[in-house]
Amino acid sequence: MTLPPFHPLRVELNDEVHARPPEALVPPCRIAHLALIPPEGAPRDQALAAVQDLARRFGAPVPADGAAHYSADLGAFRLKWERHTEFSRFMLITAGGAADPFAAPATDAVPADWLAALQGRVIAAQQVALLPDDGAPLDLAALSLRHFAGNHLVGAEVSGGRATAVTDFRIQPDGFSRFLLLDRGTGERQAGRIVQRLLEIDTYRVMALLAFPLARELSPVLAAQERELAAVADALVACSASDEPVLLDRLTRLAAEIESGEARNRYRFAAAAAYYEIVRQRIEDLREGRIEGLQTVREFTERRLAPAMNTCLVMAHRQEMLSQRVARATQLLSTRVDLTRERQNQALLASMDRRARQQLRLQQTVEGLSVAAITYYVVGLIAYAAKALSGPRLPLREDIVAGLAVPLVAAAVFFGTRRVRRRMEKEEA
Repeated sequence: MTLPPFHPLRVELNDEVHARPPEALVPPCRIAHLALIPPEGAPRDQALAAVQDLARRFGAPVPADGAAHYSADLGAFRLKWERHTEFSRFMLITAGGAADPFAAPATDAVPADWLAALQGRVIAAQQVALLPDDGAPLDLAALSLRHFAGNHLVGAEVSGGRATAVTDFRIQPDGFSRFLLLDRGTGERQAGRIVQRLLEIDTYRVMALLAFPLARELSPVLAAQERELAAVADALVACSASDEPVLLDRLTRLAAEIESGEARNRYRFAAAAAYYEIVRQRIEDLREGRIEGLQTVREFTERRLAPAMNTCLVMAHRQEMLSQRVARATQLLSTRVDLTRERQNQALLASMDRRARQQLRLQQTVEGLSVAAITYYVVGLIAYAAKALSGPRLPLREDIVAGLAVPLVAAAVFFGTRRVRRRMEKEEA
């Protein structure tokens, strides 16, 4: 049986859910994880080029150009690399344990020059020690002193009690934060999923918090903009027509500032919300069980991350609402300006109407004078004609002829002029 042609994206979209599977982990092992934000303006494939170089050094299959993830066994260690929207993740895995599993991180197995040449800035770095649980009672104080510099610990039983995860969410002097995972027979794939969730919780927690300093910086800026808007709104209540252009200019400038800031900040706040949602989902996937005397990862995260995310949410909402308020004020003032212009236009039309009527009266006056002038000249011509025609056979007195011609000529000129004016008015209409 032959199927109809595939959609060009069918295979790619189907395989997407199988991409980036968690690594299979068998205790004891050590994992080092780095999340790097690339330099601004750096080529998108810069991290991929570093991975290709490392693969060539160890004679491993080289990832293809344009690849977004890669996993390979390079002998002394296993490498997993993923490229995300804002950062790249490098996971290095070495087998075996030690008396102090955090003393020798997995990054020691990587060539030092390659590690130093990685481009970007570290936004998250973690060491994970995956060890088999020997069944001994969990001595939290001893674990804290031995591995976490005596800090307060956060942890829980995870995956239905099949493992115990402990951390302090602090950055140690070596630059790494630490996670200790005691395995009670989870299975290599499940252990890989637990480690991946712990790393994602810590990484996305920090990525979400990138918006928090921005929110704090934005607060006084929004406060100043809100005061400016309030001042303009107060002035708008009793402003005169001459003040309206000045107020409109202030509102327009304020609207431009707010829109510019919102355009710069929108992505960061939206990304923070998305990262926060991922953190909450990964915590849910851990299926935590409480260990007496320890905060769970959920409690620690919600207590510290949730207020920061709420602040970011409030700032984003406040900025959006301020933009809407400025838009309403601008619309109101624009309406007032339009009404003022309409009144000015009406006054201008009324003035033009008065001038037209004055011009008409002047024209009528000029027409009357024109009739008189034309009558005078025509009657003069008639008088000259009468004088020329006067003789013995046709005695004509020019003064009598001129006097008789005056009303006739005046009437003819008047009605002729009026007829011409009416014709012109009809043509214009």
